[in-house]
Amino acid sequence: MTHSSPASYLVWSVITAVLGAFLIFHLWSFDRFKCLQWNSGPSSGAFKRVMTYSYLITVPMIFAYALGNTIIKYHEGFIDHPIHGIIPKPYQLWEQWAQNTILPLRLLFAIGWSFEMVTHLEELCFWLFLVNSGSSQQNWFQSPYFKTWIVGSAVAVIYMPLVTVLTREDSLKNEAFVFLAGSLGSLSLTLWFTPILWTFPSFLNNLRVEGVDTATIVRLTKFSELNAIRVVFRFFFTVPLLILGVDGVRPHTHINESMLWTDFLVVIAGFGCAISSALTLVIFFPRSIEGEIAARDAAKERKLARSFGRSTGVHLDTDSALQQMSSYQGHPTSTGGRTYLLTSSPVKQTFQNLSYEQQEDLRTIPYLHEEVNKTKDSWDDEGRDVAAELPPIKPNRKKGGGRDIEMSGVGSLTETNLSVHNLRYSNVNPMISNFTSPIDLVYNAPENGNASRLTFNRR
Repeated sequence: MTHSSPASYLVWSVITAVLGAFLIFHLWSFDRFKCLQWNSGPSSGAFKRVMTYSYLITVPMIFAYALGNTIIKYHEGFIDHPIHGIIPKPYQLWEQWAQNTILPLRLLFAIGWSFEMVTHLEELCFWLFLVNSGSSQQNWFQSPYFKTWIVGSAVAVIYMPLVTVLTREDSLKNEAFVFLAGSLGSLSLTLWFTPILWTFPSFLNNLRVEGVDTATIVRLTKFSELNAIRVVFRFFFTVPLLILGVDGVRPHTHINESMLWTDFLVVIAGFGCAISSALTLVIFFPRSIEGEIAARDAAKERKLARSFGRSTGVHLDTDSALQQMSSYQGHPTSTGGRTYLLTSSPVKQTFQNLSYEQQEDLRTIPYLHEEVNKTKDSWDDEGRDVAAELPPIKPNRKKGGGRDIEMSGVGSLTETNLSVHNLRYSNVNPMISNFTSPIDLVYNAPENGNASRLTFNRR
């Protein structure tokens, strides 16, 4: 790209800037940047920190490389060559300060590319582990796939900067070797990913046969489709740079002498890099629109309850009141969806403790008006102050295959817990029922002296 036009670098700068804007928007919508904190939750171990920071630092490093070369290229401009015509000014004719920036910018690009290979290698090893693991193999951190990722990541982080430094004497050859080394590494990872895409449909069919719940099948299907699209764009990123690298290390260059083909391949590689990186962001930090809507609705309910408490002069625990009222209405809450007898309903007790004027204020709230009237009508008839026939009581069950307990209550067994119960007698790895992201892993403590188990946090 030393002899490419300024416009090609400008395209790289624009698309990486758009990628950076999308990254900021997505992480803000995901959890308001909480995932970037050093201790972002129970799953914020060393593995997740390495994967998160190594991926996120790649985008600004590539953007800095593209923007720096854009500024230099437009500053130096073009020359009229007696043989090749109007071409970008060769780096030998650049000002000294511009020549001094070649190696630092290229080293920045090589390090960023090595971090990207760390990300792609982790995904490759993880999906291989997920597809090939059975019910007896649950520990990702002790699997050979995890050890392969450690060794491969160390090699990638070392050899890319090393190639850049060792070939720095000739800038054109240096650029060609960097493209060749990086594209060969990324292309090999991409080719290894294609068998996973080929076998993943049969893997999903096997999960259906084994009784995995529909929500997990939907999540894995979405990840499979995103991976298929991303692999296509990773070919768009690696193949053009491989062509430029192979042509650059040969004694007689053909493609690199044509500004048309050089710019075309560079632009295609830029779009492939940006789009595949954006899809990686979506896979690593998957948003739950349903959860975000529920969180906003809960915030509105808490705000409404606080305003009601101030207007009536009654100081209530708003979260507890909303949970109790939701329990009466039959809606599930974070406390487990309790069912009360009519005589002991906390809604009734709270309502009866209010004065007549406060009860009238409560009825003026549109959200609660209908439910309050229903409650009052049912209390007027003391002869009916008995509970309706309740469905069978379900026992305490472990939730999601982990250590969280789904408390006993009335109702039927959820599809997720039913699938976890069925997975105990199948050949499917129990972690699959809680899968959310290739990096959202948490180590559970040993239970009763048994080995630690690996589970996935559900968002």
